[in-house]
Amino acid sequence: MIQATTETAIRIYVQTEDNRIDTTLASTQIRHLVKFTNDLDKSVYYAYGASEVIKDRFTNIVINYGTADVYTGALKLAPSGYYKYELFEVKWTGTVTISAGHAPVTEDDTLTPAAGNKGIVQGLVTKGKMYLADKDGTEQVQYTQREAPTETNYIYYGQ
Repeated sequence: MIQATTETAIRIYVQTEDNRIDTTLASTQIRHLVKFTNDLDKSVYYAYGASEVIKDRFTNIVINYGTADVYTGALKLAPSGYYKYELFEVKWTGTVTISAGHAPVTEDDTLTPAAGNKGIVQGLVTKGKMYLADKDGTEQVQYTQREAPTETNYIYYGQ
């Protein structure tokens, strides 16, 4: 499970190499498209990491807090709570270019022609849960003040 906090960078450490789809290419030709789905309202967010380092035992992906941009690796996830994450392997046979027209923005996106400096989604390599905690003091439970009842058979909590 990934643990993250609202209004801060999300640091993801996951195993991707054991589930690698295209093992013929070097790790430098691979990037991961991250998909977050909110458990509560089912909203979906996509991002490539602002930075991604693939090691033998794990992959480290950092997604910054900021104006949502799938290419620069920035998201403003809200509300806090549980999200499902999925990592999709994207390969380039030429120069890795994460920009509009060169990198798929969803797992179903197909760029034409699909070769060279255009990324190709290979498939899902890992998935799991992420808990996005509230940054201290940023979100509070909202209570509504009610009028005192006129009858006496109600329990009334108020000021």
